[in-house]
Amino acid sequence: MCIISEKSFITRKRSGHERGGSVEDKEKSKDSLKVARMYYFQNMTTDAIAYELNVSRSTVSRLLTYAKKQGLISISINDPDEHPQYLEKRIVEYFKIKKAHVVPVPVTAGEAEWLSRVVQYAAKYLNSIFSSDMIMGIAWGTTISGISRFLLPKVTHNSQIIQLNGAGNNQSMGIEYASEIIVRFAQNYQAVVNLFPVPTFFDFASTKQALWKERSMQRLLELQRRADLLLYSIGAVNAGVPSHVYEAGYLEKADFLEIKRLALAGDIATVFFREDGSFQNIPINNRTSGPGLSLFQEKYGICVVSGFAKTKGLAAALRGGLLSELIVDEPTARKLVEDTIQP
Repeated sequence: MCIISEKSFITRKRSGHERGGSVEDKEKSKDSLKVARMYYFQNMTTDAIAYELNVSRSTVSRLLTYAKKQGLISISINDPDEHPQYLEKRIVEYFKIKKAHVVPVPVTAGEAEWLSRVVQYAAKYLNSIFSSDMIMGIAWGTTISGISRFLLPKVTHNSQIIQLNGAGNNQSMGIEYASEIIVRFAQNYQAVVNLFPVPTFFDFASTKQALWKERSMQRLLELQRRADLLLYSIGAVNAGVPSHVYEAGYLEKADFLEIKRLALAGDIATVFFREDGSFQNIPINNRTSGPGLSLFQEKYGICVVSGFAKTKGLAAALRGGLLSELIVDEPTARKLVEDTIQP
């Protein structure tokens, strides 16, 4: 798109010159505007313009250059591929998900600001999704914690919030961190809160299996299975804004070695998956308190992601059909499209 701005020249002859420029400059500006209109609006070539005005081709070129330097011409490029709506369309069509929300953010703002804008958007959007008589399952983490701080109050009736994975480790039970997040959601929607007071990772899979047989645990597991909506993010090692589970003593050195050896792409609710989105027969998953990822394939899940380090895990989760809706910042969405969709 080309915009030609016609600047007014107020003339007052003073010793052969005008305030704001000479008579010669004024005439040159008029000529350059005339040439610019012919070139940009009428799509005439420089040769055609030179012939019509009876001047040389080099004179036409000089007048066009003059118009640009004087700010009489402004050229902007509107690339539809740069719009968030284009990225949303590509992601939805390629990965066959229900909906994608690409949140505009300045690339230069840094990943902390990207995350801030994404969680604020997600908090607002959630009010249009969650309502009375619904059960929402929530996987705690840095991103979901951010969303909980920007929730907009909404009264619901007969609704429940259920924590999806435990938060304890060998240093603490993680009750304060995880419960604060879950309780914020419950209080915001005046919903019944259901915490999940178990370790994030069990030392032994047999311990988990035995505990899961308890009636008190069966009630919570049943609530997870009955959830109408799941809210979660993608966990990633070395994220720009660190994923809590990788930074707070939940994983042992042997766990990190296993994640690296198996080339695992990321986790949802502390349940790990590969680059192709598969999650079966991964040893560490036998000890995690998070629900089987088949739950995320079956239920309506909103995944909120921000930051380049999560692109690999996000692409894997999309391949595995582990989400229904995606909320993501624009730079990360663009990287996702460039790395996984565009050749």
